[in-house]
Amino acid sequence: MAIDREALAGFLRLRRDSLQPEDVGLHRGQRRRTEGLRREEVAALSHMSADYYARLERGDGPLPSEQMIAAIAQGLHLTIDERDHLFRLAGHEPPPRGAAGDHIGPGMLRIFDRLGDTPAEIVSELGETLRQTPLGIALTGDTASLRGPERSIGYRWFSDPRTRELYAEDEHDYLSRLWVSGLREVIARRGPRSRAAAIADDLHAQSAEFREIWETHEVGLRPHETKRFVHPDLGALELTCQSLLDPEQSQALLVYTAIPGSESHEKLRMLSALAPRVAV
Repeated sequence: MAIDREALAGFLRLRRDSLQPEDVGLHRGQRRRTEGLRREEVAALSHMSADYYARLERGDGPLPSEQMIAAIAQGLHLTIDERDHLFRLAGHEPPPRGAAGDHIGPGMLRIFDRLGDTPAEIVSELGETLRQTPLGIALTGDTASLRGPERSIGYRWFSDPRTRELYAEDEHDYLSRLWVSGLREVIARRGPRSRAAAIADDLHAQSAEFREIWETHEVGLRPHETKRFVHPDLGALELTCQSLLDPEQSQALLVYTAIPGSESHEKLRMLSALAPRVAV
């Protein structure tokens, strides 16, 4: 499959012109004259240089990798069909749809982009963090940048003892059972050759605790609505977790809030001082 540079450039320009700053969580500004997004804004949203993106729009850029095209598709808030079309224009086969893919639908992203003052994250069915708000990073650490099986909190729970430090100790036993139960359910849905099955095989080899819980065949456990965190700087926080599900992609948007007037509510306000600055 060969790249169609002219069609690729035209599609990128069209999609950029159709988006407004508010659509992607950016401020418009008083002196703005551009109808849609600026090239440098799309580049920043796609985590690449403005020059690289501009050359793609001009039709004279290098052959973009699958990772670059996936990043642009997410930065432009493309639908799944639009993402697949972009991949084909760039000379690549589209990635798998559904649970095996990381692409976040534009509707979910529009909600996420409006949560800049709230701890929130988008996660896969394997507990892989796909996106975090700045306050989400301040609460749980930068887990969206992890790669490989470590992306899954269930995997880290059994392979890296530091993962448990963020959660109240008296809930560790239940959370261990919860991750194993959830992984077993995903394997039943996705099959013995799925990423979930590979994670289970890996943990069987690493963790005696995992093996012991796995043998109970427990399913149906669900997360508690109230999450009890132990933040390294702020101490104990009790937060309510509300979730919005995207069944097509098997992803969930998790939003963490605290009861107004509570100690945890005040600590959430303090959390903003620890949040990373966003460049766009």
